[in-house]
Amino acid sequence: MSQPTSTPEPEARRRRKTEIGVVTSDKMNKTRRVEVERLFPHPKYGKFLKRRTVCHAHDEANETHVGDIVEIMETRPLSKLKRWRVVRIVRPGAQQALAGEGEAAREPLQKGPAVPSPDPSDSSTL
Repeated sequence: MSQPTSTPEPEARRRRKTEIGVVTSDKMNKTRRVEVERLFPHPKYGKFLKRRTVCHAHDEANETHVGDIVEIMETRPLSKLKRWRVVRIVRPGAQQALAGEGEAAREPLQKGPAVPSPDPSDSSTL
């Protein structure tokens, strides 16, 4: 009888990296350009420097827009540049805040108390 060969358990898949960044371009279909900023101390002087990394992320539903803060997760290569996918929208950006401004602009302004205009013949104010 043959002995069952014991195959080693496959290594548990390592956790995928997640980053939080800002959507800077939504012009491509199902693809978003996300900038992730990071701070690190200068090796010699210790001043914190700001650097950014540009990631192209897959957004299946085209639900994110410029200015949104999103969480992205590392994934298998989806195209030449795409190695990330959008997990969730952390905070909607300026696009949705501006959407309501058009309705407010159509409403007539309410008139407040009338302010008397200065009389040019009155020389006491000079």
